[in-house]
Parts: sequence; structure tokens; C-alpha cells
Amino acid sequence: MKLKSNDPCWCGSGRKHKRCHGDRQALDRPPVELGQVSPMRPVPETIARPDYVTTGRISTPKAAHIHDAESLARHRHACQVAAEVLLRTGAAVAAGVTTDELDVVAHDTYVELGAYPSTLGYRGYTKSICTSVNGVICHGIPDDRPLREGDIVNVDVTAYVDGMHGDNSAMFVVGEPSDAVSGLIETTREATLRGIAAIRPNESIQNIARAIEPFAAARGYGVIREYGGHGIGVTFHADPHVNHCIDAHDRYVLRPGMTLTVEPMLTTGRPTFHQADDGWTEHANDNRPSAQFEHTVLVTDDGVEILTITADGDTAVGTLDQLAVV
Repeated sequence: MKLKSNDPCWCGSGRKHKRCHGDRQALDRPPVELGQVSPMRPVPETIARPDYVTTGRISTPKAAHIHDAESLARHRHACQVAAEVLLRTGAAVAAGVTTDELDVVAHDTYVELGAYPSTLGYRGYTKSICTSVNGVICHGIPDDRPLREGDIVNVDVTAYVDGMHGDNSAMFVVGEPSDAVSGLIETTREATLRGIAAIRPNESIQNIARAIEPFAAARGYGVIREYGGHGIGVTFHADPHVNHCIDAHDRYVLRPGMTLTVEPMLTTGRPTFHQADDGWTEHANDNRPSAQFEHTVLVTDDGVEILTITADGDTAVGTLDQLAVV
């Protein structure tokens, strides 16, 4: 059951939710206006490109990917690179920095690490990351709009290397967040990790949504139904589709060796949104902020493993040992 505005806040403060983590005044930000988008950045010819960049079409299989030891090693490397790019890009988030400047940081890091930015040239997308600010739910295009004190931004990174795509995203705050904003971000992080922790081999994919949607609702947040996670590996977006909202008709069963993303988008306002004229940016109709985290994960013989972690064990998204309850 979704927490209502006059209910006691989930944090235990004793205040009504609308006076605490559901404080509309603390959450509201001006609408994000789209800025100027710079030209595509070049990638050295020595770096291998995905099929859709070189041929204009996706020729790799859409079916769920089941790894063997060799392909898993390659996928693990791509995911480690993606985690590193996300960390370095997130470290550059600050007031006055444009999202296009974040794209430069990410782009240069991909190239340094020998990877191709999976989004660059994907279905006409012209940037190396997505940057979704405040009320932008997803697919924000980096531009010349500078970040402002109090903004929150999702940075979405996908690296293509060794013939594999690794995908992750995280929220970053400009300056000091309010309690209401911190609550949204940390609830989204925890919801993502809860969804991952619920994965079991030879069990329903619905376990993911069952762990995410009621948890978010109990804290007063909505979950975007129209977008979900996806299978990933040699293909950027493959089967299965990963719902983050419960769907009784979804009977897909996860198998050991599969790789997929878990990436719920939580909202603080109404669940309706619209696409901007750029054909990508999804704006919440009421401009209320939303948040998203994402990991690429592996279904193992006895549970799940997060792959988008650097070789040193670092991640901007979080790890399962940070969950108090799973």
C-alpha cells in the first residue's frame, strides 16, 4: 500500500510524510529546459564498434544471453569498464559544470580504457552517456545547461568492449541535498539492490518487481511502469524485459548464466511523463524529481552476482552487503 501524504513518514521522525520526506516544497525544482547539443565526438578507429554503428542495424541475437566461461570473462571486463567510467564521471558533477562536460569526461575515459560508448550512434543517439536532471525520468541528452546547486542528475553509462556491453547508472547530487531528496535517492538505491537480491535461478523474474514496487510504495514513491531492465551481453538490449512493477502475466523464468540489468525509476509525483522534441528526453509532466540506479547482474547457480563493479571492488551504485534486510 502506498504511503499517503498525511501518514507518519517512513523514516520514523514522527512527522507527517508531507512535512518530512514527502515535502513537496523541498522536492520541487524548475522545469529542466533543453540546451544546445554539441556534435558527436570521434572515437579512434582502433576501438571496435558495435554492429549498429558499423552497419546501421542490430545483427546480434535478441534472445537471452547464457554465458560460458569465455564469454562471461569478456562481459565481466566490459562491466568493470562501465563501472569505472561511471565513477569518474560522477566525480566531475558540480555546480556550474554542464552535462556536456560530463559527457567529455565519460567519452575520454571510455577511449582511455579501450571501450566504445554503447549509446554513441545507437538508434541515432549522439552522445556517450545519458544525463537525466531533476524531473527528467530518463534518456536526457548532455547539453550546455550548467548544473545548479540542489540539482540531482542520473548518469547512465554503457561500455562496449571485448564484444560485450556493460551497463550501469547512478544518481549524483549537486551540493547538499534536502532530506526529501536524500530519501528519494537512497530509497531508489535500496530498491535496486532489493530487486537484485531477490533474483534466484530457475525462479520467476517477477521476484524482482515484488521486491521493488511494494518497498517503494511503502515510502510514498511510484515506480515507472513503461521502462524496465533488459537482457544484455553481445546485444545492448536483449531479452528478457525486466519489469520493476508487478505484472501477473509475466511468467519468464531466469536461468543460470543469464545477464540482465535491474534499473528501477522511482518518482515523487504523478507517474505521467512526455517525450521532448529531441525524441529521447522523458520529462515528468509535473516536473517532480525522479531517481534511478542500475547494475548489470549475472544469474548464478545459487543466486546473483553484480558485474558492474570495478576490479578494485568500487561502484557508484552499491553492493548487496549494504542491504540490512534482503
